[in-house]
Amino acid sequence: MTDKRIVLTTTGSEEEARKIARHLVERRLAACVNIVPRITSIYRWKDKVEEAGEWLLIVKTTGSAFNEVRTVITDLHSYDLPECICLNVEDGSANYLQWLGESISLAE
Repeated sequence: MTDKRIVLTTTGSEEEARKIARHLVERRLAACVNIVPRITSIYRWKDKVEEAGEWLLIVKTTGSAFNEVRTVITDLHSYDLPECICLNVEDGSANYLQWLGESISLAE
């Protein structure tokens, strides 16, 4: 296993997705954020089944940066309860994983 992480979140607009993605990359909390446009989410919210168009963010980061990534998502997000799921990266291209790690810089 590596110290690299994939974080998933969704937003209700492209503008919000870009705002969160740009903030994470500019602050060096993410090496890259992919924005997958116009997904359809079906979910239960307040005892009702809802359906909404959303944008999916796939955030490439590290375990040590995850807490700050989660804080940024929570602070910048318009949802009452934003999705923030962290997945471990078991393995991958050594060069890519190295670049990912070098792209993250936490303030000490």
